[in-house]
Amino acid sequence: MTWIEALILGIIQGLTEFLPVSSSGHLEIGSVLLRAQSSDNLLFAVTVHLATALATITVFAKDISSLIREIVKFQWNESTQFAVKIVFSMIPVFVVGVFWKDEIESLFVGNIGLVGGMLLITGVLLLYAHFKRTGTKEVGYVSSLIIGVAQAFAVLPGISRSGSTIATALILGIEKSKAARFSFLMVLIPILGASLLELKDYAENPTLHAIEPSSLVIGFVAAFVSGFFACKWMISIVKKGKLTFFAVYCFIVGLIAIMASL
Repeated sequence: MTWIEALILGIIQGLTEFLPVSSSGHLEIGSVLLRAQSSDNLLFAVTVHLATALATITVFAKDISSLIREIVKFQWNESTQFAVKIVFSMIPVFVVGVFWKDEIESLFVGNIGLVGGMLLITGVLLLYAHFKRTGTKEVGYVSSLIIGVAQAFAVLPGISRSGSTIATALILGIEKSKAARFSFLMVLIPILGASLLELKDYAENPTLHAIEPSSLVIGFVAAFVSGFFACKWMISIVKKGKLTFFAVYCFIVGLIAIMASL
């Protein structure tokens, strides 16, 4: 992977991580178009996902610091309950990561037909959420687990993590801004954990990976910068309820990907 390819793919990751169009799916399509396929696609994907996780931390710095201050008081307050709900949401993706890690890795091989099909599913989910009556509920313990199941399905390239989790929250009747906030914060620990483990493996055995460290750095920076602005934009989009545009986009790109794979 050249530095130009890493830059382009990093920007794609940053923009699409927060927009409901599947960053992993776009990385797979981008890798095929740029012919940047290698056995280290997953390593690069994890690296740029780490960058967008840090972009999320930057955008929600005040929320996160406030949560931490309240949690360390060791009281059963609103912030502590919110943290417990975040933990609930992580259970499904943890189970998937532990028991189906190899199967997940096998999906990152440039199968744009699969990506296209999953993008169509993402589009349907976004459309359904758009036409659902706007809710006013808070995120509950059961709903956090259900949203976590949606996040677990998003390990499939083409299923948007932000799209599936936000859409699921809206379908459950959760208020728009609360749905977006929970969706972006719930992914931090799983992504940071997976990223650090993958990068630790890379640091211990760099000769086993074909990708250059410079490409990882360039992709990381590009994903962080573009992700920072995309995150802020997505919060505004969810509040305005304009998910149909992304549903149409997913349908178009999904169909093109399927036809290109034939």
